[in-house]
Amino acid sequence: MENAVFTMLCMVYDDNDRILVQRRRGTSWDGLAFPGGHVERGESFVKSVTREVYEETGYRIKNPVLCGVKQFQTECGARYIVLLYKTGEFSGRLRSSDEGEVFWIARESLADN
Repeated sequence: MENAVFTMLCMVYDDNDRILVQRRRGTSWDGLAFPGGHVERGESFVKSVTREVYEETGYRIKNPVLCGVKQFQTECGARYIVLLYKTGEFSGRLRSSDEGEVFWIARESLADN
């Protein structure tokens, strides 16, 4: 039997051509990333991405669209699967979490960071 780890990232964008990013810190992978995390046992993928974005940003997202899947093998032999979502529908008040500072960045400057 193969072990699998399911995670997700979500690109939240607005009408001003900006993208929400998180400057992660204190993790095995520090740097800029989209909000996201691990799928909990028994949790649907959509519920997971909605929960993770809220926990890390304070935004409640709607209608996340699955737009990609990335997978690789971990050092211990598990299949690590990253589900990539996007949405432009959100509400709430932006706030950072213990996982890192969240902020908006212009889409065209994303590659520079």
